[in-house]
Amino acid sequence: MQQQLKHVKRAAVLGAISIAALGSMPAGAVAQTKGPSPSASIIGGTRAAEGEFPFMVRLDPVGCGGSLYADDLVLTAAHCVKASGPDTSLTITAGSVDLKSTAAVKVKSAAVYKAAGVPADWALIKLAKPINLPTLKIAETTKYNHGDFTISGWGSTSFGGDQQRYLRKATVPFLDDAGCAASSWGDEGDFYPGKQICAGGGSAGGVDICNGDSGGPLFRKNDVTDRWIQIGINSESACGHPGDPGLYVKVSTYAAKIKKEAARLHG
Repeated sequence: MQQQLKHVKRAAVLGAISIAALGSMPAGAVAQTKGPSPSASIIGGTRAAEGEFPFMVRLDPVGCGGSLYADDLVLTAAHCVKASGPDTSLTITAGSVDLKSTAAVKVKSAAVYKAAGVPADWALIKLAKPINLPTLKIAETTKYNHGDFTISGWGSTSFGGDQQRYLRKATVPFLDDAGCAASSWGDEGDFYPGKQICAGGGSAGGVDICNGDSGGPLFRKNDVTDRWIQIGINSESACGHPGDPGLYVKVSTYAAKIKKEAARLHG
């Protein structure tokens, strides 16, 4: 079991996966480092409806997910990007659950801010031009860190499986710090209370992020407005291994810094 987990964690996806190859090209080996190889897919989920999560975006060629923080900014995982500074290497696809749809919008990246150090696995991508789609508000407090969360992405539906053409979704329950610390994340010293949040990981396993979902949001409905709010960023997973939850950046911890860097990128 431990050997399997070593190959699953940091659910980083093979780079250079073209959209044309989706559904036919294997996701590749999972990286065991914390470098900029993409991560995590939705295991045990179902296909999302068109327009259900309009803030979801895909990053290629790295094969990560992300969310629209603003019409010209994407929030994603730090290990999905190379470094802070000008960067035109990424193509952002949005506007459809089908990555090959003629309705999908494709925009190039212009610049990147990459947070430094573990466990600050978050980054912002400035787009070359705005995307006219709804954005996803981030949580600025921990008041929503409870209940059930939604995960969504175009990653594989099993460890080592294919990337998906169509967006998928699943529901995972909040796991408190004690539960997360009792999992293999805590055993291996990979869990940072206060800076990360865990979700899923029941004894049956089978519902989780996996290869290709890194950078995507962990989100739920706002209790007051009934609008989606982002609680976490997909960072690492055990791809549905029983007892091991998905590990996410706790957005509220970094909300002030995210807002500051977003303002700086807007210039």
